[in-house]
Amino acid sequence: MKLATVRTPDGTSAARVDGEEFTEIPGHVDVGALLADGDWRQVAAGASGRRHRKGDVELETVVPRPSKVLCAGLNYTGHIQEMGRELPEYPTLFAKFADTLTGPADAVAAVAEDPEMDWEGELAVVVGRTAYKVSEEEAGEHIAGFTVANDISMRGWQYRSTEWLQGKIWARSTPVGPVLVTPDEFDAGTAVLRTTLNGTPVQEHRIADLLFTPAHLVAYVSTMLPLRPGDLILTGTPGGVGRARTPRWYMKPGDLVEVTVDGIGTVSTPIV
Repeated sequence: MKLATVRTPDGTSAARVDGEEFTEIPGHVDVGALLADGDWRQVAAGASGRRHRKGDVELETVVPRPSKVLCAGLNYTGHIQEMGRELPEYPTLFAKFADTLTGPADAVAAVAEDPEMDWEGELAVVVGRTAYKVSEEEAGEHIAGFTVANDISMRGWQYRSTEWLQGKIWARSTPVGPVLVTPDEFDAGTAVLRTTLNGTPVQEHRIADLLFTPAHLVAYVSTMLPLRPGDLILTGTPGGVGRARTPRWYMKPGDLVEVTVDGIGTVSTPIV
């Protein structure tokens, strides 16, 4: 099953993807609200609300108001090596906030304070059931599905200190979408993540090369605090980021950055 949050004249609504249409799921304003219903799978499968053709409706970020947005850094072997680091024993984590999220086709504004605006294509995990102190073997039962994210980073601010937070939390800088795909319809073993800038490939990597898997990340984070339905975990970016290139390559107004994960779809972001 594929789910989305659609924008309508009456506000937003959770929706089920039916081929080339979105079918609204009445009573649920977004996918996060839907996941808070313990019977969300049955509710979504049986929904028969208003229908919208894909080209006639805009998409909101999949979960507009998660209680937590957690991110793993340095989680692909190739990216770790290109940044000149050793493979870590434990995940490197940082947080974002709901204010950083934006829709899968929304523009992201370049900021005058930092010209070093970089792309980071990522697979994101969406939590479907409260997870607290769950094992890695149990973690899969708590994953609602997967989506695509671009952890757009302001590198100048990121590297002002040894903590990355200030380069990662700029308002409306993290597109997420276009849909949530349930685990039964997503094959992490074969899926490839691809990022392009103005049509030029800049990242292409197999999801299977993640050092810490989605289940490992859910279990690891849940050791510390409960994960709630709709919470997001961005799993990290592979090699090919602009900062690691010679010369360094950053985004600017007029650029178009797109991130695609096989089986899920594309976030397409104009930089304005």
